[in-house]
Amino acid sequence: MATLLDPTARGRVILVGAGPGDPELLTVRAVKALGQADIVVHDGLIDPRVLDLAPATAPRISVAKRRARHTLPQDAINALIVAHVKTGAIVVRLKGGDPFIFGRGGEEVEAVRAAGLPVEVIPGISAALGAAAEAMLPLTHRDHSSAVSFVAGQCKGLSEQDWSGLAGQGRTLVIYMGVATATEIADKLIADGVAPDMPVAVLERGTCPGARALKTLLADLGPMVEREKVCSPAVLVVGEVVELSDAQDRLARWARAVEEVHA
Repeated sequence: MATLLDPTARGRVILVGAGPGDPELLTVRAVKALGQADIVVHDGLIDPRVLDLAPATAPRISVAKRRARHTLPQDAINALIVAHVKTGAIVVRLKGGDPFIFGRGGEEVEAVRAAGLPVEVIPGISAALGAAAEAMLPLTHRDHSSAVSFVAGQCKGLSEQDWSGLAGQGRTLVIYMGVATATEIADKLIADGVAPDMPVAVLERGTCPGARALKTLLADLGPMVEREKVCSPAVLVVGEVVELSDAQDRLARWARAVEEVHA
């Protein structure tokens, strides 16, 4: 049987974190894994330049997910991966960000293991980490925040989720998939005792062309998202650390420079 200790082994899954978007933020191991791929099963937001790192002969299969619409349900994605591995293929499952941070990587690992097949995981730079670094926004800081939490803003029973204690003085809250529910998120946090004037950053398309980093206050989060026509992918950062970022000015300059390069 193939083992992960044998790099020439056939019939295995390599779950790869593709990072926040910029191909230059891939890990060395991720690039090597892509070079071995017989088949690439990828999310919808993967930069085409990342896909180009796989052999030209390797089919690219998109299993893109969008809000309220999945190309394939998760069970079907699991079955697809397992079926290809059983043919002896090296399947690179390419996920945006990190596979184990809101990427359902754990579910896919469980499915492959349940089928008795080998799987390995290559971590990636999560979207929040990449976008925050680009915006010069530290998620922790000795003077402002000693804790950071990550939550999903698009989930079942959002209003019933217990976020108490995750945001406020000395704490940073990072919210993935929160654009569509920004107003509900702000109302929820304020109801839980977070000050309405708590700074918030919205980091849109972090590390990618067209990136924006916008600042506002918690009470204005929903209206600002609508006013600025913010679109996914984006992460929300709630906390005093937001004031340390020169995000808007720096990201505007960066975005203009990228557009000039691609013009």
